[in-house]
Amino acid sequence: MSEINDEHPNAIILQIRRRILTVNVIVSVVILSFIVIVSRYAFPLIIPFVSYLPNESISIIAAAISFLFVMGLYLTIQLSNNTVRIIQDYSARLERMLSITKDLREEMYGDILLEKIMDYALSITHSSAGSLLLLDEKKKLIFKIVRGEKASLLVGTEVEPGKGIMGAVALEGKPLCVSNVKGSEKFNPQYDELTGFETQSILCTPLKTKSGVIGVLAVLNKEGGHHYRKRDEEILIYLAEQAAISIIRTKFTEDQKNYEIHLTDLLLETIDFRQPEKKGHALRVARYSNVLANALDMSMEEKKRLYFASLLHDVGFLKIESDETYKKEVFMQHPVIGYEMISPITFYSEIAPFILYHHQHYDGNGSPQAKLKGENIPLEARIIAIAEAFDVMTSSLSYKVPVSYEDALAELKRRAGTQFDPGLVDLFVSNITPEHTK
Repeated sequence: MSEINDEHPNAIILQIRRRILTVNVIVSVVILSFIVIVSRYAFPLIIPFVSYLPNESISIIAAAISFLFVMGLYLTIQLSNNTVRIIQDYSARLERMLSITKDLREEMYGDILLEKIMDYALSITHSSAGSLLLLDEKKKLIFKIVRGEKASLLVGTEVEPGKGIMGAVALEGKPLCVSNVKGSEKFNPQYDELTGFETQSILCTPLKTKSGVIGVLAVLNKEGGHHYRKRDEEILIYLAEQAAISIIRTKFTEDQKNYEIHLTDLLLETIDFRQPEKKGHALRVARYSNVLANALDMSMEEKKRLYFASLLHDVGFLKIESDETYKKEVFMQHPVIGYEMISPITFYSEIAPFILYHHQHYDGNGSPQAKLKGENIPLEARIIAIAEAFDVMTSSLSYKVPVSYEDALAELKRRAGTQFDPGLVDLFVSNITPEHTK
C-alpha cells in the first residue's frame, strides 16, 4: 500500500533525469581515462605521478577506454532512444489530457459530465472497473457512477466518510493506491459481496476544490493483472482536479438554470394575476413560436432563447397600472419597459432585444419607433409578433372578441409585408394546425 505524496516529482521527469545522469557518467569516465593516457605521454614532467604508470597499464587503460567508448556509444544511443520514446509517450498523454480537459469544461450537463469523467478515468488507467462518488448535503458519499460487474446495484448507495478505502480518501483528502486490497485494513469487502465483483487493486483520489473535498474517484483492477504505476497515479490525480472544477461549474450552471426557471414562473404567475383576462397567453405564444422555430430548424439554444422571450414578452405590463393597460399610448410602452426590466439580468440579457422589438412592424411602424424594418428586426421578435397576434385573435381569454382559426390565418396573410414578416407568415400558415390551439 502506498500513499501518494502531492509533492513527489513527476515520474516522467525522474526517468529522464536518471537516463541523462547515466549518459553523463559514462561520458565522464571515458573522458577522464582519455586524459590520463594523454597526460602519460604529453605531460610527464608536469604531472609526475602519471609517468609511473607502466606501459602495460596504459594498454589496459586504452583497451578499457575503447571498450567503454563502444559501450558508451551503444548505451547512449539506447538511452537516447528510450528517452525520446518516453517524451513522445508523455507528450501523447499530455495532449490527450488537454483534450479531455477541454471536453470536460465544455460539457453543460451534470449527469453526462459524470459519465465522461468515469469513462476517461478507466481509459487512461486501463482499469476494469471504477466508481465516482459525491458528497451529499449530509456529508455522506453517494455512488453516482459505477462501472463493473453488477454496477447498477451500487448506484445511490451511501458510504460513511472514513469507512473503507474510498471513505478514508474522502475524509483525509489524500490519494491512496493499494496494490493488494486483501492486505489492507482499510478495505471494506461489503461492496464486493453485494455485487460479486472481486477487487484486487485500487487507485483512489479525492475530488477537491478550494472549499474542500466534494467526492471521490476510484479505479479498480488494472487490466492484465498489473499494479498501478506512479504514472497512473499522477494522471488520475490530474483528471480528478479537472473533474472537480467541471463538476462545480456545471452545478453552478444548473443552479442558475433552476433559478432562471423559478424566476420565470414567478413572473408569469404575477402577469396572469395582474391580467386574468390574458391568463395563459404567454405559454400559448411560446407554443406558437415553437411551431416556427421547428419549421426554421433552429438550434436547441436558439429555441431556448425564443421560448423564454415568448414567455416574458409582456413582462413590461407589471409596471403599468391595470386601468392604464388599454390606453394605446401606455400599452405601446410595455416593450420598452420590459426591455429595461430584463436587460440588467445576466441570463435574460440575450432575450431583451426580442422583447423590445416584438411590436415593431415589418414595414418600420409599430413600437418602439427605432427605425428598424424588415430583416433588421431580430428574427425572434418577428416570430413572437406573429405568435402573439394569432393568440390574441383566437383565444377565448383574449381582451378582444376571438375570431375563427381560418379567419386568424387570413388576417395574418393580409398583414404580411406590413405588420408581419411575409416569409414567416407563410411558414406559420403552412405548419400550424388546429391541434396546436387546443
